[in-house]
Amino acid sequence: MRILFTSYAEKTHFIGMVPLAWALHNAGHEVRVASQPELTDTITHAGLTAVPVGKNHGLGRVYAITQRVAAEESEFDFAEDDPEHLPWEFLKKKFEAAVLWWCRLVNDPMISDLVTFARHWQPDLVIWEPVTFAGPIAAQACGAAHARFLWGLDLFGRIRSHYVRLRDEQPPGERGQDVLAEWIGLRAAKHGGRFTPDMADGHFTLDYTPPSLRVDTGVDYLPVRYIPYNGVSVVEPWLRLPPQRPRVCLTLGTAAVERLDGYALPVYDILDALSDLDVEVVATLRGVDPERVPANARVVDFAPLHALVPSCSVVIHHGGGGSFSTSVINGVPQLVLADMYDAPLKGKLLADQGAGLTMHTRDVTGAKVRECVQRMLKEPSFARRAGELRQETLGMPTPGDVVPQIEEAILRHRSR
Repeated sequence: MRILFTSYAEKTHFIGMVPLAWALHNAGHEVRVASQPELTDTITHAGLTAVPVGKNHGLGRVYAITQRVAAEESEFDFAEDDPEHLPWEFLKKKFEAAVLWWCRLVNDPMISDLVTFARHWQPDLVIWEPVTFAGPIAAQACGAAHARFLWGLDLFGRIRSHYVRLRDEQPPGERGQDVLAEWIGLRAAKHGGRFTPDMADGHFTLDYTPPSLRVDTGVDYLPVRYIPYNGVSVVEPWLRLPPQRPRVCLTLGTAAVERLDGYALPVYDILDALSDLDVEVVATLRGVDPERVPANARVVDFAPLHALVPSCSVVIHHGGGGSFSTSVINGVPQLVLADMYDAPLKGKLLADQGAGLTMHTRDVTGAKVRECVQRMLKEPSFARRAGELRQETLGMPTPGDVVPQIEEAILRHRSR
């Protein structure tokens, strides 16, 4: 069969798909990855065949503007699940804004090219990153089955379900259009299609979140174990040696410097606060002044987390999907310093499980981080619960294990 993966050009959203793409390739299926030109090198460095489509998006530039606007208005929390905090007019305004500045912005530059390629190549399945709605549009245009691949908690799916439910509760004359359905429908109509409900959440959804941490929206989830992949990586000599003291990893992802304005956290304050602990700090940070790095810290631009995290006693991170899931599958307690999208909720769910601690970025100080690190090093319950989460994750089917289920799903849902 032919399998087409697609994601708008965001490296951190794509790389979680790579192990499944390899598994499908190794099972004998033809695999292609379609994205905007900016992602081409990332795809080919993963050993996969890239199909550049459309033009690059401008989400990074728009994000800076929306952040300034958000400071002037009440903020919208995608993780909110309490109906009292989601009145219809507020939810309508914020959800529709998200569709306009996020979904449309990243998809519109690639839809037509993706549809053209899909009709040419005739994939049997399109697997799409959960905001890349160009995927189901292309799948419908060529009669393929399609599936979402989640890179985090299914917050967009849950908030949309709230939006649809509240919209349906309004008097018929006051409902207005379902903005996501209307936008997808207009784009699909250009290629002879129409909106159908599966275009919002897939014929099925691949999810590597362990069940105890999952946000369930009632769709057809196909669990798949998270397999760490960090792109082109080198294990340097220092990382081949076991640490002489408890190792603490501080990693804040790549998007902060590649997409945004830099780190939102006081990194020097954190490093200074950890400087008198009997630990070895490894910080994967860019642009740090080496003169300000304490003696017990090693700062590197990049280290492959799948090689670094297993040697650590604690991981401090921003709540990104790769950092979070790599720590979970290695059974390492985490301190999640979060402020964006699903990161605060992931931190809370982790803390509720007793496998880590969390705080919002606005509350972060070096002293608070130090206190949390000391707790996780001294209290064995954190390592024990992190180990139990690891066992839960290892109990999930591997990408290779789910290939037969994916093949069966294709036969059920493919319309061609």
